[in-house]
Amino acid sequence: DRDVTGVQTCALPISMAPAVRVEWYAGSRAPLRALFALAEDSPARLDSYLDAGRVLLATSGDQLLGHLQLVATAHHGEAEITNMAVREDHQGSGIGARLLTTAIAALTDEGGSALWVGTASADIDNLRFYQRYGFRMCSVERDAFTIASGYPPGLRVDGIDIRDRVWLDRRLDSGTDRLPDTSASH
Repeated sequence: DRDVTGVQTCALPISMAPAVRVEWYAGSRAPLRALFALAEDSPARLDSYLDAGRVLLATSGDQLLGHLQLVATAHHGEAEITNMAVREDHQGSGIGARLLTTAIAALTDEGGSALWVGTASADIDNLRFYQRYGFRMCSVERDAFTIASGYPPGLRVDGIDIRDRVWLDRRLDSGTDRLPDTSASH
């Protein structure tokens, strides 16, 4: 293989690739803004919550691979995933699952009762992902992604207009929720 400069390159075998670490991040959020922007199309909305809550960060060496932001809700013991993204070149590698299961485990250990997430009703991949981890649909927020709320016109995913937000939750205290078996492809 040759890179764009013509220098011969080779990929590291998986056993030699740096391990992915998932841990709480305590630094400035400014260096993470581009990662946050992968999951938020409204710069104004992103500004409103970028510094809120706490953030899990997935890294490999000095590379930022993904993140998950948790913000406490007005209800004791409940938190919301306000932003979560994995770099496109690392999607499908299990990083999102590690971020989510780490957040669920932390909230459960802290005695949390529920985890909430809102996502575009048009984003079938996100809906599938969260449901595989025990989230259930609760409500639909119609016309959540409008110009008036800071979103650009014409947003689409997989040919579907992004207009409504679906709210999902996952109970942490009921003892009935199970994490999916991700050891095999589905």
